[in-house]
Amino acid sequence: MGIKIKNKSKIKRFSFPQCASLGYFGLLDLAGARRYRRRMSPRFVTLILLTALVALVPVRSPAPLVYTPGEGWTYEAYGSIGKWRRERAKDQLEVAQQAFDQKDYSLALRCAAYTLRTWPLSDFAPEAQYLVARCHEADGYDERAFKEYQNMFTKYPKSDKLKDALQRQYQIAMRFLNGQRFKLWKYIPFFPSMEKTAGLFDQIVKSGPYSDLAPHAQLRIGAAYEKQKNYPEAVAAYERAADRYHDRPIIAADALYRAGMSYTKQAATAEYDQGTAGQAIATFNDLMTLFPEDKRVSEVKRIILALKNEQARGNFKIAEFYAKQKKWNGALVYYNEVLLNGPNSPLAPTARERIDEIKQRVLPPVQ
Repeated sequence: MGIKIKNKSKIKRFSFPQCASLGYFGLLDLAGARRYRRRMSPRFVTLILLTALVALVPVRSPAPLVYTPGEGWTYEAYGSIGKWRRERAKDQLEVAQQAFDQKDYSLALRCAAYTLRTWPLSDFAPEAQYLVARCHEADGYDERAFKEYQNMFTKYPKSDKLKDALQRQYQIAMRFLNGQRFKLWKYIPFFPSMEKTAGLFDQIVKSGPYSDLAPHAQLRIGAAYEKQKNYPEAVAAYERAADRYHDRPIIAADALYRAGMSYTKQAATAEYDQGTAGQAIATFNDLMTLFPEDKRVSEVKRIILALKNEQARGNFKIAEFYAKQKKWNGALVYYNEVLLNGPNSPLAPTARERIDEIKQRVLPPVQ
């Protein structure tokens, strides 16, 4: 309902705050008045006009970031989309190679990947696959590069680039063996992993079992486990190399030496495990028997002597334990082991004395 005003000439003009203070809410709703004033704000009107102007002006949106399966996100400047594309696989691969030679790895990857998608069965596809892997390697994505090189063995097993791909894989694996970190989410260097590194070398052996790199890769499997202090796995890898490549003296001798050293390191971590030291000695003896001219023979002899002394020390401690328990037969056995394994050991004289004492205790006097 409205309010009738009889004498309009006596109407006074009030500002909005005055109306509010006087309680004239019936004449004008407060919330509506505020909306009215906001709509009539010069800034608000200006904003509306500018928005309308921008909306009416014709502009182009180039969308410079483009995602392509197999390539990832790439940048396409406006007007450049399609300039690098060709109608034939050969021409497309040439563009990729030229970009790679100019160290424009982003464009080279785009062109090579486009070649694979468009002409996957062409004679130029293996070269394009190799170039994809090279681009990832050049950009520092070694894990992705290794996988792309591996794709050559599964997709293009007759390619003449397989030897080069295997060499590249070996170089990548060597970088990880030397301490390069694997990346978290493909970008953040996170941690070195000898387990994963051993897996890379194992893949190389499987991909090229008769290649010149396979024996070296098999040895590096052992080296990766040895760095991890996983000596049993290291020994297994070295012994596999010695057995599989026995017809290659340099490889076989190196494998036996490394296996013996891994046994030695493992023996040093086990106080009473004399079996591991015995395996180390046996492995070193195989090395000296099969390869007597090896330059490491003199070193091996010193290691064997140290191992035998270590065996003697371990046996002596066991014998002392039995002696304290007055288990004379057990003590006698291990004191004899000291003399058998380390006759020239510093503990050998003491072991002889203990043996004589036990015999006097156990054996009846001679009549």
